[in-house]
Amino acid sequence: MITTHTLTKRYGSTTALDAVDLVVPDGSIYGLVGPNGAGKTTLLGILAGLRAPTSGTIAIDADSSDVAVLSDTPRFDRWLTGYEVVSLARNLTDPNGSPDRVAEVLDETGLHNAANRRVGGYSRGMLQRLGIAATLVGNPRLVLLDEPASALDPQGRREVLDLIARLRGSATVLFSSHILTDVQEVCDTVGILGSGRLLFQGPLHQLLVGSAVPRYHVRLRSDATPVAVALRKARWVKAVEVSDGGGLVIQVKSLADAETHLPQALADAKAAVVSFGPEEVSLERAFLGLTGTGAKQ
Repeated sequence: MITTHTLTKRYGSTTALDAVDLVVPDGSIYGLVGPNGAGKTTLLGILAGLRAPTSGTIAIDADSSDVAVLSDTPRFDRWLTGYEVVSLARNLTDPNGSPDRVAEVLDETGLHNAANRRVGGYSRGMLQRLGIAATLVGNPRLVLLDEPASALDPQGRREVLDLIARLRGSATVLFSSHILTDVQEVCDTVGILGSGRLLFQGPLHQLLVGSAVPRYHVRLRSDATPVAVALRKARWVKAVEVSDGGGLVIQVKSLADAETHLPQALADAKAAVVSFGPEEVSLERAFLGLTGTGAKQ
């Protein structure tokens, strides 16, 4: 759906985007993450046609009428009702579409009961929901969202993430977010920006597998120190740390080694085991490692 080649944007002596080669598969949900100032909003603005690149090329496999954009702080005329805002958006983007679509997206974004209220009385989170409703009412093929859930409470974020997930296959979604758990939950493809450069791009599972460290977490009811001493002598163990609360973090040469030897080694050490299992790899840890801010253990 989207391909860029050496896309670059400079503001004077500052390089906001540095030779970015973006590839967003058709029908995917692509999560764009990066530290503050990484270039996420600049990239979305260029793709939306709101900013001009300094150099590079962009190819979007959709007409401009099939592209919908939501900024991170949507604003609307205060005297309009929520229904009128979304109805106006429908008339501008899909004038031949069914008027019933307005009520449908208001319901999907949790604004059905507030549809006839003037938006001047809407909260920040309600305005965010209204922006999403206005963005989706025209059934766009490409949806660009800048921090779509940043102002929402946990329930509102849950509803928005579910809504984005339902778009998979029927539309292509590119959204930026600093909430890494949201990206990990709904995205099938991820791009990580750092200082204007694309540090990683590809399927989410590929990033997580590539960032994996063979490590097991063990919770014990007994004293962890003698168990740690015994495990450090094993040839398949690289390191053992006693974690807060008396558990163990065991780094092994391979997960296969741990699966084969760890249960017997714990039994030989007379450990009272509550639970144990491999460490889950999170997008947060992969992100911190790629952006050079240190991996969170």
